[in-house]
Amino acid sequence: MTRKINDTIIRAYNGEEVDYTPAWFMRQAGRSQEEYRKLKEKYSLFEITHQPELCAYVTRLPVEHYDVDAAILYKDIMSPLPALGVDVEIKSGIGPVIHNPVKDIHDVEQLGMIHPKEDVPYVLETIRLLSEEQLSVPLIGFSGAPFTLASYMIEGGPSKNYGKVKSFMYRDPDAWFALMDKLADMTITYVKAQIEAGAKAIQIFDSWVGALNARDYRVFIKPTMTRIFSELQQEDVPLVMFGVGASHLLLEWNDLPVDVIGLDWRTSIKEARELGVTKVLQGNLDPAILLSDWDTIETRTKEILDQSKADGRHVFNLGHGVTPDINPETLKKLTNLIHSYSKR
Repeated sequence: MTRKINDTIIRAYNGEEVDYTPAWFMRQAGRSQEEYRKLKEKYSLFEITHQPELCAYVTRLPVEHYDVDAAILYKDIMSPLPALGVDVEIKSGIGPVIHNPVKDIHDVEQLGMIHPKEDVPYVLETIRLLSEEQLSVPLIGFSGAPFTLASYMIEGGPSKNYGKVKSFMYRDPDAWFALMDKLADMTITYVKAQIEAGAKAIQIFDSWVGALNARDYRVFIKPTMTRIFSELQQEDVPLVMFGVGASHLLLEWNDLPVDVIGLDWRTSIKEARELGVTKVLQGNLDPAILLSDWDTIETRTKEILDQSKADGRHVFNLGHGVTPDINPETLKKLTNLIHSYSKR
């Protein structure tokens, strides 16, 4: 028997009035959960994502444990890149490491295309498993945005100042836009396949685009993001944009054909509204606060919810992802607080 789906978060993403503020947490799948840690003793991230039943289990855990209003597909933004010919490895304690970084237009031209059913069938099968009978809430699919993916592909791994990617962008704009086109094509194809498999909303992570100023964003990034979201709008699912340290780009994002803008912890809901952001907002408790005492957590959470009451167009989340040292019981308690305090 198919479970009844609680679609509160989808209605909230669409700007509809809901009975309470829905919540989910970035990186809620895995990280601090004991069951996940036991799995990681045996399997790497890529190994888990390549086993649909195991991956579905990890994705489902936080819904069952925390009573959140959405599941977020367990995978990494690097997952589709091997299909393009990118030699990527996730190294413990470091993150993604690219063994064949992009250096010039020749490297860009060598990149292939993604064919999701052939290249990432395990991702689509995980979504199908979750969408059929395993979830009582909507599943959120996601992809990395072209700038963030390019930052790894050009830098060769994580970076503090993004000097290589910026110099590539400034030095050879033709190669840059060719790379953006390749990654936009991949993003659109990859995300559409997730939606076809059963994802009910999509979040695009442009985690590191805050490294650019607004002028460079408008010139080098915004046309690509406009194209991506315009194409995805045709799929009729809510689209969420999120990045870190990107407060200066919020009005640029507000122009994009997206439904929801995710805030990190640096900008309050009140400040975003005063700035002129009109989209539904998602966020934005600082994850570090969840390592504090409960009184502090409760106070800060209520402040966010009080600010969102002004227009009610809000989905609660963290301002970045769950860290491994956060107690799972704290997340469960937090969800209960959000639901009870915001109940209308």
